[in-house]
Amino acid sequence: MSVDYISHLQQLIKTPSFSREESATADIWEKWLKENGAGDVKRFHNNVYVLSPNFDTTKPILMLNSHHDTVRPASSYTRDPFSPDIEGDKLYGLGSNDAGASGVALAMAFLALKDDTSLPVNLILAITAAEEVMGEYGMRAFLPHLAENGLTPDMVIVGEPTGMQSAIAERGLLVLNCVASGKAGHAARNEGINALYRAIEDIERLRNFSPEKTSEILGPIKVSVTMINCGTQHNVVPDKCTYVVDVRTTDAYSNEETVELLRKTVKWSQLTPRSTRVHASVIDTNHPLVEAASSLGKETFISPTTSDMALMHGIPSLKIGPGQSSRSHSADEYVCISEISEAIDTYIKLIKTLKL
Repeated sequence: MSVDYISHLQQLIKTPSFSREESATADIWEKWLKENGAGDVKRFHNNVYVLSPNFDTTKPILMLNSHHDTVRPASSYTRDPFSPDIEGDKLYGLGSNDAGASGVALAMAFLALKDDTSLPVNLILAITAAEEVMGEYGMRAFLPHLAENGLTPDMVIVGEPTGMQSAIAERGLLVLNCVASGKAGHAARNEGINALYRAIEDIERLRNFSPEKTSEILGPIKVSVTMINCGTQHNVVPDKCTYVVDVRTTDAYSNEETVELLRKTVKWSQLTPRSTRVHASVIDTNHPLVEAASSLGKETFISPTTSDMALMHGIPSLKIGPGQSSRSHSADEYVCISEISEAIDTYIKLIKTLKL
């Protein structure tokens, strides 16, 4: 049976699927997979998934994952973001590159391999929601749902636009809300304790932050103070100064450990993380997924962008997919049809090449 995956992708592009508003594209995915013989298609919130039919509990689980939610279209679009036009080799439209192309390519690989009992792994195809916002009903809910059903993946291929090269690592993210306190006073009388000066002292300490351990792959933790707010008027010594710190974390320390290290670094400020869930992700270069991709000529690199890999704590994950990251979240987004075709072949070869 010939499967028209391009028309499927066009239908997805036509259908708005902003993060947390993806029920319509979840419907499309569920219907398409059922119509094309994927098997017992299941749904949890707007996460659509299916297991290979000959599931063997003695084999490890490889999850094939991509997302079907999108960001909102950039204001500089010159085309209709929901019109899936094909011009030459290019298929335009919001979500075509990030990450519709990866989703359909992984689905096609799953359909091609689902009945192959010679594979060393069980397959789960998971097209998930809320990736762009790391929402509560996307991967954060989906992995616990799988675990409740005895289906914790042993490894994951994450479909994101990487030019079909192997992204083996992503930095994590902490955003810290910081408050330095002082005592108000009259500026002319040299009274009070200037909270701004205290904040400046702590900002300098954060700027020079250098923990003992450094990640072999991701290098040092990167700390950047990006926002500051202080004072009410020119003649009042400020008693409060707030600032925001952007921290790009690594696998050398957990996010929680990093917060504690930074708290010990400052003297005057209270540091409160907005969240600690976006962890760094690193897969060993000797992992079978990386070795299989390398045997196909795929080069490894560190991804500058974040994906659902950040939520897959302790699960080796390789990010690889058709398209280019530079097209994501940009106006007039597109993917090349030839990139999708190449990705399907690559995914199939990669999975067949796995040596466990």
